[in-house]
Amino acid sequence: MTDYIHTPVVQSLIALQEITWFNPKKARFDDVQSTLPLQMSDMLDASDRLTRFAPYLAQVFPDTAATNGIIESELIAVPALQLALSDVMNLDIPGRLWMKCDNQLPIAGSIKARGGIYEVLLHAENLALAKGFLKTSDDYRLFDSASFRELFSKHQIIVGSTGNLGLSIGIMSAKLGFDVTVHMSSDAREWKKVLLRSKGVNVVEHTADYGVAVAQGRQEAMQQDTAYFIDDEDSKSLFLGYSVAALRLQKQLIEQGVVVDENHPLFVYLPCGVGGAPGGITFGLKQVFGDHVHCFFAEPTHSPCMVLGMETGLHNAISVQELGIDNQTCADGLAVGRPSAFVGPMMDTLLSGVYTVSDDNLYRHLAILVDTENMPVEPSGAAGVSGVLRMLTAGRSYLSDHQLDDKLPQATHIMWATGGDMVPQEERKNYYQKGQALLR
Repeated sequence: MTDYIHTPVVQSLIALQEITWFNPKKARFDDVQSTLPLQMSDMLDASDRLTRFAPYLAQVFPDTAATNGIIESELIAVPALQLALSDVMNLDIPGRLWMKCDNQLPIAGSIKARGGIYEVLLHAENLALAKGFLKTSDDYRLFDSASFRELFSKHQIIVGSTGNLGLSIGIMSAKLGFDVTVHMSSDAREWKKVLLRSKGVNVVEHTADYGVAVAQGRQEAMQQDTAYFIDDEDSKSLFLGYSVAALRLQKQLIEQGVVVDENHPLFVYLPCGVGGAPGGITFGLKQVFGDHVHCFFAEPTHSPCMVLGMETGLHNAISVQELGIDNQTCADGLAVGRPSAFVGPMMDTLLSGVYTVSDDNLYRHLAILVDTENMPVEPSGAAGVSGVLRMLTAGRSYLSDHQLDDKLPQATHIMWATGGDMVPQEERKNYYQKGQALLR
């Protein structure tokens, strides 16, 4: 049997144990920046495109009017959560904890909103420019017109999803007038399918997992000349759409008076499925903050695809199912068996580490978030909560190696939430009750 099967990390993954893995290949950002396939200029280009579309978004999605069409979430200090976690763990938590509330992102209500909506807008812009409907100097509210909708109605957009990416792609594409199909994996929530269909989206249900849904979507797109497939496993456009969050976060930290520098480290804990959203955000944060930011991915114990790919060096050439791991988790947005072919290799030198979380702890932390901060999230959205606890326990060697121990009182910890606001009340209640039962 292949040697990697017998390594302690892989054996722990097979046993479905919670692990904290620190990336041995992480390098100084200055040493690797020029070797990356994308650069700051690419992220700025994506940001400029979203700014061009902002007047259109504000016009067609009233919930973005308050931010003038910019799709962004609040950064909120969570002192009550910090105190509760200290009590539960009997652990002093120095520094300050914040929540990046992507559970409240407008239009699609999850971390996927930025990237998914961005790639749809990029495709729409490219089509409109190619057909002579548009100049980049135009007022992009032109997209809210019968002529543009007629143009887009002759084109198909197709995606495979566990749920949240499908929401962002489906809602945005349908609003523009595209013929859009979302292939949904078996673990996708029923309410997400119902919502998509109510927006005029074609939903194809699969009895298999995320990988099959993506493969079927890709195959369908190949059979139509006018179809555009959004490839969650290998899309630079999605990645860049996600990365823009780093520029927005930088502004929010300045507005909150939060300093990030050598003596004021920033730790960010990101939920990870296939890797596009957390990878894009990590890339962006490294561009903005360099070695002063330390990014960690959070994965369910039953779907640890990114840490498996990075630990073995095989990236997307290995899946959790090949090791007998079932890829079944309450965190449906993170239920991915094989990581992104594009993101994994890029994270080799940028990512600080990955930790895995059991479903029981996802539910527990979800309930604590509600009790302390009145912040409802879906299980995926609670994955970041474990991050600071891992840093202060299993992460002691990492802190020492990076000379961070004495800087922890000035540290900033950001837990990145994802879906939550669009979850039906009854489902929210069920999540909370499960978490409360586990806390007793």
